[in-house]
Amino acid sequence: AVIALCRAAQTARNRFGTLGDETGAIWTRTGRSFFNDPAMTEGLLARLRAGVEAAELWEELNSDWLLLDTEIMPWSAKASSLIESQYAPVATSSAAGFQVSREALARAMARGVDATALNARLEDRASRAAKYAIAWAPYVWPVSDIDGLKVAPFHLLASEGRVWFDQDHIWHMTLADRLAAGDGVVTRTRWRTVDLADASACAEAVAWWEALTGSGGEGMVVKPLDFISRSKKGLIQPALKVRGREYLRIIYGPEYDAPDNLVRLRERSLGGKRSSALREFALGHQALKRFVAKQPLRRIHECVFGVLALESEPIDPRL
Repeated sequence: AVIALCRAAQTARNRFGTLGDETGAIWTRTGRSFFNDPAMTEGLLARLRAGVEAAELWEELNSDWLLLDTEIMPWSAKASSLIESQYAPVATSSAAGFQVSREALARAMARGVDATALNARLEDRASRAAKYAIAWAPYVWPVSDIDGLKVAPFHLLASEGRVWFDQDHIWHMTLADRLAAGDGVVTRTRWRTVDLADASACAEAVAWWEALTGSGGEGMVVKPLDFISRSKKGLIQPALKVRGREYLRIIYGPEYDAPDNLVRLRERSLGGKRSSALREFALGHQALKRFVAKQPLRRIHECVFGVLALESEPIDPRL
């Protein structure tokens, strides 16, 4: 989620043109309001504001507003309908279907039919379906109020007079850790730096990822040290998600890791997705620079509509 956090309602009116008493906004990455309840939005903003005040960031950054890139958990707080309408029905129907198949095979084998190979294949598929049924459990818990939420900040995108893309990721994560030291609703993201020229450091990072995902973690995001990095070929991807085996099961389905399916997945072309991601990153950066420079709204919207156009391209959203 992207959070516009203002020190007071007057700041929101002056800088963002709001008309009411709101002190900011919380959006999904597609620009929609994260919460349907304005009271929930304001309550969470108040908790975040307390964290910023405790860290004395208003004074340090010389700004009365901040634009933060964050993750709000659990994702069931926003995607409960997706679980109820898609994930859970698939898990339930799979369990029921495999049970019927087991019973049919048992009857056939009782009559002397050699179904050993078929039964082994069935049990293999059933075990994958069982893993799918619990794959989303680490990301789901009941939320009745703000105390049930966790906010993990990882970028300070902008503040008054400044876009912070010139600071490296160590700076951003250190700032995020300071926010997490205050109010309990803000949680710390585990992070580490890795020297890619050091084979042992790379091996340690792989082991760390394996332990993380093996204990139910989603995975990790690998980023260049600098927020904006370039090679001889141009702009480098700003981030790469490296998700764990079980999280990928949610995205690609119960049997995605069967050998035949993995072959097909590895044949996918990622060029279009990578190209769009780089262009969206550049447009987002430009939009922030124009906003901070107080350029006319139409100039900012040029970039925003460019991002929306790229998002509408028919590219597999699961990539």
